[in-house]
Amino acid sequence: MGGDAGEDYVVGLTADGAGSNGMTIFGDIGLERLEQAGLSWRLLPELDLHRPPSAGQLDGVDAVLSFGHVPFDAGTARLFPRLRHIARFGAGYDGIDPVALAGEGVVVTTTPEEVRGPLALSAVTLVLACAHRLIENHRVTTTGNWDSGRGQHRGAGVRGRVAGIVGFGGVGRQVADHLMHLGYTVITVDRPSVRESAAGAGVELCDLMTLAERSDVVVLTAALNPSSRGMISAEFLAAMREDAWLVNVARGGLVDEAALIQALQEGRIAGAALDVFDPEPPAVDNPLFTMENVILSPHALCWTADFTREVSGSVMAALLEASRGRVPGAALRRELVDPNLWRGARPAG
Repeated sequence: MGGDAGEDYVVGLTADGAGSNGMTIFGDIGLERLEQAGLSWRLLPELDLHRPPSAGQLDGVDAVLSFGHVPFDAGTARLFPRLRHIARFGAGYDGIDPVALAGEGVVVTTTPEEVRGPLALSAVTLVLACAHRLIENHRVTTTGNWDSGRGQHRGAGVRGRVAGIVGFGGVGRQVADHLMHLGYTVITVDRPSVRESAAGAGVELCDLMTLAERSDVVVLTAALNPSSRGMISAEFLAAMREDAWLVNVARGGLVDEAALIQALQEGRIAGAALDVFDPEPPAVDNPLFTMENVILSPHALCWTADFTREVSGSVMAALLEASRGRVPGAALRRELVDPNLWRGARPAG
């Protein structure tokens, strides 16, 4: 079988999240762990975020450590026969086709378990900021309106309020647990895949429009796919109450942004708290930037020290596992990775 790591085993870091010194947008991710195991790493050339790498860009690379959402598909694998592993620093794999890559002998890994806790807490942070009208009170303080503005932005609080979670997967379940402990009643969208877990957590199931009508705050933690794109539509927003907030820590594409902006401008919902956009980065003249009832974060709210430590550990473990000729435990669609076809089962190069 081959696959033992040697000095010629190279991990390429995507330049959208790392520098030539090994520091990343997440901080120090511990690249010395690769070096201590006899692997080397190098910064890849700038890759297009809208199309797979082209000839020459991944030459000499056995694994790619991807920080953003560079697309990789079967054509990538065929173009770079040495490539055996794509490791995503995070849970999302937008643009990566793990099924097609597995068919070409390339394994894809992500870190969903390590992302869930910090991402759930970032959602709760935004929910509480909405419930306590944090952004409005911040502006009262910083604009010198202490006497006239103090007390004008009283929050709704949490006891007895309803939080509607759209996307009851690993993150959504943790958000529900946190919010229920705070005093929220939690509801989510009825789907066969979540009925058992929702019932076990004491979460009520309903249809999407009923969730819009009943929720004091709607929290988006769903995956983005063709069926979920734009699901927070003009119709959904029209069904929300005027005192309700929308919180999105999942993907910007879940929301019809033009409809959201119109709903906010017309005062048809209380406000929005967004950590994600579509596209990213958003245009500098985006109307959301100047709205007083909007809280914004640059798709980074969950990037805490805990996040970096946990995700780094998982990514490094997957890279080392693959370099030693073992299909990593974190592999996506692991059942499709044929041990006889996987490129890691033979020496690279």
